[in-house]
Amino acid sequence: MSGESRRGRETIDKVNRTAAEAQAASLADIAPELGQFIVDFAFGDVISRPGLDLRERELITVAALTALGNARPQLLAHIAGALNVGATPRQVVEAIIQMAVYAGFPAALNGIAAAKEVFAERGVAVDPPV
Repeated sequence: MSGESRRGRETIDKVNRTAAEAQAASLADIAPELGQFIVDFAFGDVISRPGLDLRERELITVAALTALGNARPQLLAHIAGALNVGATPRQVVEAIIQMAVYAGFPAALNGIAAAKEVFAERGVAVDPPV
């Protein structure tokens, strides 16, 4: 296993192994290389870089996916990932609300709907804003 693959797998294990395994399985019969690119490049080269911790990176990813507005499966996985690496539900909600300014209210509303789904699956509540 290459260094990038090892580092990518270690990072995936911290963020969201379940989602990564499901994604790899969905690609196995048609584009297994794409799954390996995600492990090696996205998680091995980029997400595991120094300078930001995994919680910060996952919150940024939640914001970006919210702004895109067309990546609900990935948004759900990264909301779960943000929680897995120490983000609070309130931090996830705040990252999504911030996107109302830059990506519009529809994108933010869809992001909040995704967050509600993940929070309900996990049985977590959002603390009120301070």
